[in-house]
Amino acid sequence: MSQTAQSGAAEKQGSMKYVVILAVSAGLAGLLYGYDTVSISGAIVYLSALWKLSAAMEGLIISSIMIGGVIGVGVSGFISDRIGRRPVLLIGAAAFFVAALWSAMVNDPTSMIIARVLGGLGIGLASSLAITYITECAPAKYRGTLSSMYQLLTILGIFLTNLINFWIAGMGGIHSDFADQAWRWMLGIGALPALILFIALALSPESPRFLLQSGNKEKGFAVLERIGGTASAKQEAAEIEASIAENAKGKLSDLFHAPLAHAMLVGIFLAIFNQAVGQNAISYYAPTIFKPIFQGDTAAFLCSTLIGLVELVFTFVGMYFIDKLGRKPLMLAGSLGMCIFYFLMGLSMLLNWPGVLTLIFACLVIASFAFSMGPVTWVMISELFPTYLRGRAAGLCTVFLWGANFLVAQFTPVMFSAWGGGTFIFWAVMDLIAFLGVKFLVPETKGKTLEEIQSFWSK
Repeated sequence: MSQTAQSGAAEKQGSMKYVVILAVSAGLAGLLYGYDTVSISGAIVYLSALWKLSAAMEGLIISSIMIGGVIGVGVSGFISDRIGRRPVLLIGAAAFFVAALWSAMVNDPTSMIIARVLGGLGIGLASSLAITYITECAPAKYRGTLSSMYQLLTILGIFLTNLINFWIAGMGGIHSDFADQAWRWMLGIGALPALILFIALALSPESPRFLLQSGNKEKGFAVLERIGGTASAKQEAAEIEASIAENAKGKLSDLFHAPLAHAMLVGIFLAIFNQAVGQNAISYYAPTIFKPIFQGDTAAFLCSTLIGLVELVFTFVGMYFIDKLGRKPLMLAGSLGMCIFYFLMGLSMLLNWPGVLTLIFACLVIASFAFSMGPVTWVMISELFPTYLRGRAAGLCTVFLWGANFLVAQFTPVMFSAWGGGTFIFWAVMDLIAFLGVKFLVPETKGKTLEEIQSFWSK
């Protein structure tokens, strides 16, 4: 569509409702990640008893999804920069749908691991691209809040799954006749959010920035116009096209040379410490941690549900403040809070303080993560890079995130078995490192357009 034709047409108003629908549609990928995080933490309690698993095998079953995840995020950016964000998201949803049903039907650890690798591939394809899609659709003023939709739906998935696990556990503990059915239901229900994501994406358009980049200017402008109105769409389309023209000769190796090497360093740091702050030591293993502390078959699942509720509430806090206070202040406050509360959680276990204090400190750790390193990391990884490299760069950063996630999932049960409460002192030290890294390495991107952020690295 020519600029003349655009200006001759009637001016249209943008629709914030439409933008929110797009953000929620892509953000549903977070439900997959959130559901798996907690469904396996509940199922592993049953599987450990039924299959007589060692601590190392427990870790491998839980962490195996990250193997597929690393592969998924590693290729997602390259594929999406060629065929688009939406098709890759659809493939990811389909893969997880199959994996969820498959994992509910297996009868041995090896088959479970294979099914979870496939599920990880699906989540890996969807995880970084969901944020990229939202980032490329959202107006700069609301980009932080809307991009946090992925994290919000992840946490909503965690909370709802905790409720489901608690309900299923109430139907029979690990020594009941229902034990072999309980874990199958916990894992199989994950096919439902995958189906919902697939349908939502099938009804959504491609990212407007990708459409413009691939030469489909009319469709790209139409999506921008529906998002922000005609005047905004003209300005943004011109900026995007100028940016694309400027970087037409760009290549992947640009990420490892000045000025983008700085952006890549920040992205990798944020990706690693999204996991290295240790919140998933609680999310993945809360039932295992609290089972020896509180009596009853469902008490540990109730603790997990409470922690999930706290995480959900404080994710809203982060979404509210991310475009008001900025990215950096939230990350500084959250990483310092996690450091303090993880240290206290470790002490409470080492010194045999009342179990309720351990639960309170665990909730405070998760609260600190939920308003800071949780949502902000995903937002910034997709903000840092120019359009022509965004999919691949976000994918490469997310490889580091999933790699760190694998290490947390794999070694937490071994660490907990050997160190007990000292495991959480270790995570407190990692949180201190995260605080220092954010303070001295990470810039502020609040309120800047994606093109302004791109020019920031050239200064």
